[in-house]
Amino acid sequence: MGGCFSKPKPVEVKIEVVIPEKERSKEEMSPNGKASPLVYKVNGTARHYHLEEHPIASNPYHNPKDVVEASVCHVKDLENGQMREVDLGCGKALLIKEGGEFYAMGHKCPHYGAPLVKGVLSKGRVRCPWHGACFNIGTGDIEDFPGLDSLPRFQVKIEKEKVYIRASKQALQTQRRTKMMAKCISLSNYNLSSTNVLIIGAGAAGLVCAETLRQEGFSDRIVMCTMDRHLPYDRPKLSKSMDSHPEQIALRPKEFFRTYDIEVLTEMQAAAVDIKNKTAVFKDGFKMEYNKLLIATGNTPKALSCKGKEVENVFNIRTPEDANRVVKLATSKNVVIVGASFLGMEVAAYLTERAHSVSVVELEEVPFKKFFGERVGRAVMKMFESHRVKFYMQTEVSELREQEGKLKEVVLKSGKVLRADVCVVGIGAVPATGFLKQSGINIDSKGFIVVNKMMQTNIPGVFAAGDAVTFPLALRNNKKVNVPHWQMAHMHGRIAALNMLAHGTEISTVPYLWTAMFGKSIRYAGHGEGFDDVVIQGDLDELKFVAFYTKRGPRRWLWCGRTAPCTESWRSDEVVAVASMNYDPIVSKVAEVLAAGRAIRKRDVELFVRHGKYVQFWVLGQCGVLQNWRYVLAHGERLLTQTWLQPPDAALASRRWGWLQLHGTIQIVHPSHFPLRLG
Repeated sequence: MGGCFSKPKPVEVKIEVVIPEKERSKEEMSPNGKASPLVYKVNGTARHYHLEEHPIASNPYHNPKDVVEASVCHVKDLENGQMREVDLGCGKALLIKEGGEFYAMGHKCPHYGAPLVKGVLSKGRVRCPWHGACFNIGTGDIEDFPGLDSLPRFQVKIEKEKVYIRASKQALQTQRRTKMMAKCISLSNYNLSSTNVLIIGAGAAGLVCAETLRQEGFSDRIVMCTMDRHLPYDRPKLSKSMDSHPEQIALRPKEFFRTYDIEVLTEMQAAAVDIKNKTAVFKDGFKMEYNKLLIATGNTPKALSCKGKEVENVFNIRTPEDANRVVKLATSKNVVIVGASFLGMEVAAYLTERAHSVSVVELEEVPFKKFFGERVGRAVMKMFESHRVKFYMQTEVSELREQEGKLKEVVLKSGKVLRADVCVVGIGAVPATGFLKQSGINIDSKGFIVVNKMMQTNIPGVFAAGDAVTFPLALRNNKKVNVPHWQMAHMHGRIAALNMLAHGTEISTVPYLWTAMFGKSIRYAGHGEGFDDVVIQGDLDELKFVAFYTKRGPRRWLWCGRTAPCTESWRSDEVVAVASMNYDPIVSKVAEVLAAGRAIRKRDVELFVRHGKYVQFWVLGQCGVLQNWRYVLAHGERLLTQTWLQPPDAALASRRWGWLQLHGTIQIVHPSHFPLRLG
């Protein structure tokens, strides 16, 4: 069972739990180190499954030859809240000190290999500086995405005030760990046209859902269906690394799906869902019954509607074959990109060194204007122009002209005619939910599936995830939003799986995305849709900056910092998103602040921009009586977290106005300069 095939086939299934050989520690079974008994029903029959019923070796170092132990530092070398990359001779580990305890785990993010020592340590987890994945420092488990694997965790001991790490040599080399997973328990006469869990769509959301179910001990049949010819792959690489072959960007090898009994039916397009009979109908007429259903069909690229749209060599990048074909045809030729979207701009950047010419046609004044704002968009545009990319802005395509059936010219509404051998269309996408129109599943006016915080639709047992959904975003006061990000699709899949198992888990992650162009990355966290203003720190011309996107918040009462509350209310401008280039790890720092539910006010950011090294505090108390001073912004780029300054330092500060020098390094502002919100 498992693997990649186009139709289900009879399979003999054994009762078995597969535990990765390198990770058999009891603490690594689950985040809390203990699995609860699970009960599932298939065809009305209850089945019990308990991870602890199976023998588990408590010693992860079962092979003495695979073990290395080394002294890495003195106990006083690290302060609380510090991380250090240490070398054990045959590989490196990340050593962490938090709450007076030492922890050790893999030092590279399993996603793309970012050095975690440059990331952000906060409340028992490390956030990757590049793409925002989070790992528990006690278990190494991945807690936020992107990426599928967790980190290996190593033993730490203290002897004679020296810190020793004991680790698996293999784990030090691989720097990743696949969580323990269950396999399928089934009968040989299982109805092959029915499954307990059916997942329509095999992108990040679908795969993470299937893996999470197995990680949680789910032991029944899981079937994934996809329109693609391939097993799940790293879709963002289609525009960032266009000549990659499917096997190079596969998220998991074929053996993985066979090992953990996750069936993948390829080239299967859903045509309808019958919620009354719990049946999915496919385009070729095949039907499959389900108990739980996840819809993760993603979106469909928009096509051009102009004259000549059917000519050859006009592409939407949807598959690895599309991307490979574009690269081959574009070499030493003229390329026109229609749409300055993320996909369009990444394709333009990738093809610049290969094509004879690259032109971008866009309706807006600058690229990314609605997403990054005009100033950042213009800086990105200048970077592209320095690489010979030509822009034709505030216009559209009116016609595609052909010669012998192949593209020859792109005609713009402005009257300009562009020579073109290849055209790539990146003008957005629509949710791939047309097959659900008569299903009874709630779809909004734009075609998005509406789900709650647990990724549940209005139909019991039916969940949805990924680019095709709108869901309540905690960061924006539970406003229903669509967030078509790779990281968010991972989290959707996990939340859906947990709630299929009745965990009652709500989504609360902070959106995080990145784009890569000409060897540079823009990182972004939050949800800035409809932002009112942008506060920029750094140099846009040098492409080293951080941009804070602010929006007017709800009305609140203020504390004036004197003897009585103000009688007027006020709406504060709060940071809803942040973007940066060459300013790591600021985006991950802000993401941690937002993930903790703390607001960052626009005035705090403006203070940071004006005085980089300054720190703002405010007083908490009644009638102007000083109790504590609260940390809001950090020293230089190191801060954006909070801590407490206790008397007598706070009392000393309260006797002065304006800026104060404290311990020779940090300066603070008198709280009366900054009114406080109550409640």
